[in-house]
Amino acid sequence: MESFIIEGGHQLCGEITPQGAKNEALEVISATMLTTEKVRISNIPDILDVNNLIQLLRDIGVKVECNGRGDYTFQADDLNLDYLDSLEFVKKCSSLRGSVLMIGPLLGRFGRAIIAKPGGDKIGRRRLDTHFLGFRNLGARFIKDEQRDVYLIEAKRLKGTYMLLDEASVTGTANIIMAAVMAKGVTTIYNAASEPYIQQLCHLLNAMGASISGIGSNLLTIVGVDSLHGATHRLLPDMIEVGSFIGMAAMVGNGVRIKDVSLRNLGIIPDAFRRIGVKIKEEGDDLYIPHQPHYQVESFIDGTIMTLSDAPWPGLTPDLLSVLLVVGTQARGTVLIHQKMFESRLFFVDKLIDMGAQIILCDPHRAVVVGQDHRIKLRAGKMTSPDIRAGIALLIAAMSADGTSRIDNIAQIDRGYEDIEQRLNNLGAKIKRVDDCSIV
Repeated sequence: MESFIIEGGHQLCGEITPQGAKNEALEVISATMLTTEKVRISNIPDILDVNNLIQLLRDIGVKVECNGRGDYTFQADDLNLDYLDSLEFVKKCSSLRGSVLMIGPLLGRFGRAIIAKPGGDKIGRRRLDTHFLGFRNLGARFIKDEQRDVYLIEAKRLKGTYMLLDEASVTGTANIIMAAVMAKGVTTIYNAASEPYIQQLCHLLNAMGASISGIGSNLLTIVGVDSLHGATHRLLPDMIEVGSFIGMAAMVGNGVRIKDVSLRNLGIIPDAFRRIGVKIKEEGDDLYIPHQPHYQVESFIDGTIMTLSDAPWPGLTPDLLSVLLVVGTQARGTVLIHQKMFESRLFFVDKLIDMGAQIILCDPHRAVVVGQDHRIKLRAGKMTSPDIRAGIALLIAAMSADGTSRIDNIAQIDRGYEDIEQRLNNLGAKIKRVDDCSIV
């Protein structure tokens, strides 16, 4: 098991460029299975979750060609569908959350797919009901395989229909879109997720010959087509990584420029940081975060305590609440973090409390952060990363702490952040990757 050893107190200075978007990568790479022709995708991040999905596609027969760093061509013209029934495939799917996005393309093109309970972050229930209900609305039927604990999904040909999703699930919306693009007739999806990654998926599918309208809204209309063809596509910068870098720059920065962030696709992320006092300058498509010895949490107009909570796009993404919480520990003022979506995502705060943070965990969804304005610095500690976003939040905390910290289980961080220690070390951090059981 690999760990990070972090020497705290070193300030970051310089430029950093965000990687390609992880969540978009998982969606559009899965979409390449919808055609026999070549689909070329660039700006793909070199991270564990994406690499595992690419390998899973190779395992079922997708031809994958690497044209250069982050640039791949996929061709799904000769798939081994028998492999989908193998215990090996089921086992691999159960360890990779992103494998769930293969279901829509397989069902849409071949009329059958298999669902194994996917792995991923330990952040609470991540139900698949939205996916199931959407496929059922399109005419698919489900067969439970008790022996392997999986569901078989079958449909001779999917039929377009109107559906109102029970929640604006991002992966659920993506899966239903990919299943519906070659369904017979017209599919209307209301309460669809509208994140930039969903918009990007729709743009790619339209470039491949699909007919999707309403992109960017929560009402999508899909006119089914008989087949799709090849296309090229470039991923957006990862908005979660951009937000993570803003948090780092606020906590331990001495002037950090985040390059080529695709500002129009960040939504209210910059403003969320501004609400806890972080100064952010927008310069072209870059963000510049100056050195800030103090940052003051705003209050609402009526004087009540600032609350930051997640919501479907264009609301604040839940993936950044962990980072905002850590930044709040050294702000001047108090902020309430309300994590609505996942009931276990805030449980990492006990590690921050051990480091000296003033946090009251009200319940699984809410935490009150009393900022210390650098009067009380965080202490170094030994931690374990429970999920991707808590892992990066703990890394930020360790970078700002007095002393040397250790974070174990950093494979969770590697799932979402490419070569993170080297990129931060280039800015002045002191982070070392180790592969042993030594104790700090």
